[in-house]
Amino acid sequence: MKASYLTEQIREANLSYLLLAKQLIAEDRAEALIRLGIDEATADLLGQLTTAQVLKIAANDVPMCTLRFTEPSVWARLGDHGKERSISGLHAAILMAGRCTPSIA
Repeated sequence: MKASYLTEQIREANLSYLLLAKQLIAEDRAEALIRLGIDEATADLLGQLTTAQVLKIAANDVPMCTLRFTEPSVWARLGDHGKERSISGLHAAILMAGRCTPSIA
């Protein structure tokens, strides 16, 4: 895979992520804080970005989002395809919401 292809993929992911973040913040700020794992100040900044600013930031070749799950147990729950698939996803969501609680307090 060429570096230029990977760079373009990162830029596209950045743009998608920033547009999604702005939409979530505009529609339901409290939910956006939890789903995105961001604090109030970051939500304020993202919510105020103009289209030109979003495009400029997205053009960066460094990913704007990261993998938030660092515990193997969360990955195991998300990847569980057993009978209780919906419950395992719910359990993972609860674990992540617990990690985000301090940022909205």
